[in-house]
Amino acid sequence: MQYLLLIYHTESEWEKLDPAQQASVYDEYRELIQQLAAAGKYIAGDELKPTTTATTVRVRDGSQSITDGPFAETKEQLGGYFLVNASDLDEAITIAAQIPSARWFYRDSPRDGSGKGKTSFVDIDFRTRQCALLS
Repeated sequence: MQYLLLIYHTESEWEKLDPAQQASVYDEYRELIQQLAAAGKYIAGDELKPTTTATTVRVRDGSQSITDGPFAETKEQLGGYFLVNASDLDEAITIAAQIPSARWFYRDSPRDGSGKGKTSFVDIDFRTRQCALLS
C-alpha cells in the first residue's frame, strides 16, 4: 500500500541553521532515501520551495483567481513529502519516524538532531492510495 508522508515545519527554523547543519540534514535525507530505495519502500519525495514562491489558484463559479503566496497563513508550512510503499500503517509510521526533520526540529528551536528535548513539530500525515483517480 502506498502512503504519502507530508512533512511540515516552520521555514524560519530551517533558515536559522548554519550551512553545515543544513548539509547534515540533507545528508541524512540522502541516506534514508537510499535505505528505503534499496528495500523497495521509496517511490518518490521532494523538498518544496519556500511559501514565498507559492501561487494560489481558486476557481469559483467558473472564474479563476490567482494570488501570490500560500492559501493560508500558518505557523508550519508543508516543506516536503515522501511517497512510500508500506505493508500497513505501522510500517508507514516506522518510516515516518526516520525522517530527519522529525529529529532536527522542535517547537521552540532547532536542536542538534539527537531527538532529545521538546516534541517535534514535523507532522506526518498518512494518505493511502485508495482513490480510483490515482490508480
